[in-house]
Amino acid sequence: MTARMESVNPELSLQETARKMRDLNIGSLPVLENGQLIGMITDRDICCRAVGDGRDIAMTKVREIMSGDVTYCYNDQDVADAAHLMEDKHVRRLAVLNRDKTMAGFLSVDDLAQYSHELACEVLEAVKPTH
Repeated sequence: MTARMESVNPELSLQETARKMRDLNIGSLPVLENGQLIGMITDRDICCRAVGDGRDIAMTKVREIMSGDVTYCYNDQDVADAAHLMEDKHVRRLAVLNRDKTMAGFLSVDDLAQYSHELACEVLEAVKPTH
């Protein structure tokens, strides 16, 4: 898992959030409020949910377009269980929480590949887009 992570406050503007993503060269950020994970915001959310709907990104807050239903695992779960959860939910990144539900980090397909190429390939196969 990647323990070092950035996050955003739900009251941050989409413009500031997009700037942060650009500066960090990342496409998603967890949304934390009082230390608790309440959502995720992605570059796709900003583009499709905000810009695509004609919202003013300088005035629209993260809270208004973030995804609130975040898939997560706990930091004491087996990595294979986490990988299977990623497969089932069709996600490439999984929030990792402590048992008190505070963020501990993220588990990505890249992290999985360092542990097991087989698990990473299974997740990639499950989450690949179908045309």
